[in-house]
Amino acid sequence: MFYWVLKTLVLGPLLKLLFRPWVEGEEHVPDTGGAIFASNHLSFSDSIFLPLVVHRRVTFLAKSDYFTGVGIKGRLTAAFFRGVGQVPVDRSGGKASEAALSSGLKILRRGEVLALYPEGTRSPDGRLYKGKTGVARMALEARVPVIPVAMIDTDKAQPTGQVIPKVMQVGVRIGTPLDFSRYQGMEDDRFVLRSITDEVMYALMELSGQEYVDMYAGSMKDRISRAKRLRQQEQAEAARPGRAVDELERELDGVEASDGTRGADEQRAG
Repeated sequence: MFYWVLKTLVLGPLLKLLFRPWVEGEEHVPDTGGAIFASNHLSFSDSIFLPLVVHRRVTFLAKSDYFTGVGIKGRLTAAFFRGVGQVPVDRSGGKASEAALSSGLKILRRGEVLALYPEGTRSPDGRLYKGKTGVARMALEARVPVIPVAMIDTDKAQPTGQVIPKVMQVGVRIGTPLDFSRYQGMEDDRFVLRSITDEVMYALMELSGQEYVDMYAGSMKDRISRAKRLRQQEQAEAARPGRAVDELERELDGVEASDGTRGADEQRAG
């Protein structure tokens, strides 16, 4: 109930007035039955604008961090996600991945719409990154279509780290549903799962117009973090010798100024 109250009476009208979100391809969203929205991920606000523009209720598998935040922002975020019925998942891998898969399958088997971000995390630079195969496994096990969805300009409205979005128009482009029933019964074949996932990512690339990068977004974020740490270390190393020389010179000046016997001793030694 809170979901529909927010969407139709409170948050929805306000966001539509301010951001004027446009949508293309809404006719591709089925009126009934389970389906997966596979979306690119540019901004935190993707999870807000996508449900806003489609007529079906959309459930996201949201990372568990959104439900455990502290402070005013953290509590508000947690309250929002719980209130709209989103499902927390641990994305650390292993057994956590199986739990996320199970949660998603329950939603799909109830005939609902589940939204996933195959990239696994927000794009660090606006490009489209390699998809993870969870979307393929869910599609095959639940026997539902995958609907590619491209979020447009949400990263410009709310870049990573920006709390309050910039008021500007954003868009959602919905593609033709992808049917993978030809692979039914092959959900344990990793080559099939990769083929399906790559097909989904190709559809997203065409819809969004993003440049595709054949590596995981998480790996790119790690690489960027390492590069930043190295730059900081290099800057520190470059600055340290200069500071050391200055400190040594000040120390020597201080010794010479305070020790009036040094010159005489040196003369006698000579």
